[in-house]
Amino acid sequence: MTARPKRKSKIGFDSGPAGGWGSARSVTEIVLREHVPLSGSVLLTKQNKADGYMCVSCAWAKPAKPHPLEFCENGAKATAWEITTRRADEAFFFEHTLTELEGWLDHDLEEQGRLTHPMRWDSITDKYVPISWESAFEEIGRDLKQFDPKNVEFYTSGRASLETSYMYQLFARIYGSNNLPDSSNMCHESSSVGLPQSIGASVGTAVLSDFQNCDCIFYIAQNVGTSSPRLLHDLQDAVHRGVKVVTFNLLREPGLERFTNPQAPMEMLTLKETPISSDYYQLKNGGDIAALFGVSKALIEADDSLHATHISKVAGSDKVPADPNSAASVAFAASLAAADKKHVLDHDFIAEHTAGFAEFAAAARSYSWEELEGVSGLTRAQMTEAARTYAASDAVLICYGMGLTQHVMGVENVQMVANLALLRGNIGKPGANICAVRGHSNVQGQRTVGITEKPDLVPLDTLSELYRFEPPRWVGHTTVDTCNAILKGETQAFISLGGNFIRAVPETAAMEEAWRKIPLTVQIATKLNRSHVIHGKVAYLLPCLGRLEVDQQVSGPQEVSIESSVAQFHGSRGRSKPASLHLLSEPAIVARMAKATLTNGTVPWDNWVANYAEIRNAIERTYPETFKDFNKRFMQPGGFHRPVPARERKWVTANRKANFITPPRLFPEFEDMAAGENVLNLATLRSNDQFNTTIYGYNDRFRGVNGTRQVVFVNKHDIIRMGFAPGDIVDLTTGIDPQTERKVKGFRLVAYDIPKGCCAAYYPETNPLFPLAHHDPQAKTPSYKLLPICFTRSQTEPNQ
Repeated sequence: MTARPKRKSKIGFDSGPAGGWGSARSVTEIVLREHVPLSGSVLLTKQNKADGYMCVSCAWAKPAKPHPLEFCENGAKATAWEITTRRADEAFFFEHTLTELEGWLDHDLEEQGRLTHPMRWDSITDKYVPISWESAFEEIGRDLKQFDPKNVEFYTSGRASLETSYMYQLFARIYGSNNLPDSSNMCHESSSVGLPQSIGASVGTAVLSDFQNCDCIFYIAQNVGTSSPRLLHDLQDAVHRGVKVVTFNLLREPGLERFTNPQAPMEMLTLKETPISSDYYQLKNGGDIAALFGVSKALIEADDSLHATHISKVAGSDKVPADPNSAASVAFAASLAAADKKHVLDHDFIAEHTAGFAEFAAAARSYSWEELEGVSGLTRAQMTEAARTYAASDAVLICYGMGLTQHVMGVENVQMVANLALLRGNIGKPGANICAVRGHSNVQGQRTVGITEKPDLVPLDTLSELYRFEPPRWVGHTTVDTCNAILKGETQAFISLGGNFIRAVPETAAMEEAWRKIPLTVQIATKLNRSHVIHGKVAYLLPCLGRLEVDQQVSGPQEVSIESSVAQFHGSRGRSKPASLHLLSEPAIVARMAKATLTNGTVPWDNWVANYAEIRNAIERTYPETFKDFNKRFMQPGGFHRPVPARERKWVTANRKANFITPPRLFPEFEDMAAGENVLNLATLRSNDQFNTTIYGYNDRFRGVNGTRQVVFVNKHDIIRMGFAPGDIVDLTTGIDPQTERKVKGFRLVAYDIPKGCCAAYYPETNPLFPLAHHDPQAKTPSYKLLPICFTRSQTEPNQ
């Protein structure tokens, strides 16, 4: 199969609700396109079931009592994509040079199908050529022995199992490296840095049952319809029992507006829709801190007013003190007084469990409403109304996603969520918790078993005792640090356990050039992607079994384990026939690389590969509290919960309190920012035909786009103000760091419902615009949701 010809595009049509017949048609289309209508349909009945496999798409949990079909549109696409009958085999690589394949689009590379044989790049023919597994491991091990471990990167994408991840980090550390960057560095690292400071937990505190016990949900900066559609069932059930869903998001997304359940026959036949959000507030990208400060200000000032009212009543007056300039504030205070409430805030909880409230409250009071409105894009009335809903609820569940974390102030964004929760004690009681909705399946779990560059987060003394080696104690590389090392020419080897690193990271043009100079790149993968066709001086492509496939080892078929967004550990059992007889499992590949590289003989690599239960025993020995009775519990329906002390109001912080942390400012300060009317703040998006860097197709049903991804969504007034018209073709240029020009060409302007001053376009097509230094300074998470960019008329037609 060759790359596709240019497609006809269509812009601007009604998407309909999330789910519904649009979802059903999309699932049918993907299983037919990948030639798996029968096998795919049968396999999907086992997706996210207790005796089946965990979806390789999003990280949402497997419920103990699943729906008859416990999968979503994107999950079905991921399954069909993996079990496709297409093959990128020896014959395919014989026909194509890597220079030729560089010119192919991302979708077309992956659509060639499953990799079937281990391959090595041949510099004479510029092709991948077959190599035996024995020779591949011998050569990789020989080269790794020659390198300085501090200059070797062990990258991990988000879907490797807990078993593989544990082995991989152990391999890296015995080798002598703490360079364990992973995809978490690019998505929820702001949570992993911000939440421990606030509540002493590196993950959210929510469990699935909170959706049944809450009476309000604040849903912030996460597109459920695209990123985690199975969560729509929980939202729909909550709405049906009267729960209000208050949404803060840049764009109006169908998944957060209306949902038709594809598994409900009457809904499908009658086209019945469930309205999801009771209130929908479109805020500017980068306006999250200001919006949450506005809600907090309204709550704090209403509490102040009630206190003053109480004093007035004691003095013999019934007057309700309130700001006469805001009808919403007057109504809020009056309703509280009428209900004879004495407090808005949970003062008992604040006094017993928290620190830092006085400073935070003073900051909230000090900001003017005009300032908060200007930065957030919301009105005072909207922020006050959201506060009123929040105050009227006893158990509020706060969900958020990467729309909060991928910012220059991502850590402060996350901490503002914690601040809001702490004001009314909405952590650590049924229905009231923080739900950090993660992206890739098991991206959270990998960190739990040691995939981290931070040695203080790993029980190194335990590893040293178990495996008789001295672990490195120096701080390793995050993803941003790894990119810097590659750009400086310091990286000697890059080992990748899955993923498409070169497409996922910022600074695309410079990274691709530097990537070619790496002495050794090793890619463990299921399908071909851009990080494979752009390669190091010596490059290996090692094909592995997918999670959906039967993993037959000496002791029999194996199961693996995964951690979900709500910190539940689940078992996963492959059900599909392997794509090739020449594939090895991920644990087998890691073990054989380790054996070829290391002299340490204390790790029972072969025993582990023969029986993954032995790896789980090793994980339990390393983390006894987290993984108690691991093998007994991981395959039970619903899995088992990871201990999260904050869930029980135990705060593992330096002061043993939950901390109100006050952001130093409302909005980031950009140096050398371009001036002029043609500057807007860009947020990157995923389409509903995509998961992370995997592009399933060129349609975005939810946003009315067919046949192209080279579009930029802009408010119609901004389009006209800049001197353009909807449909014009423009080039986009980075609006900061003018010393280096960063540009993408040939993007079509789409008039869209988005706040003025903001725009949105797809990831990873706009990654070349993002400077590597444009990240959160604490978490080093790239600021993919906020970048000033400039617009100029283009002479280039879209290449899609």
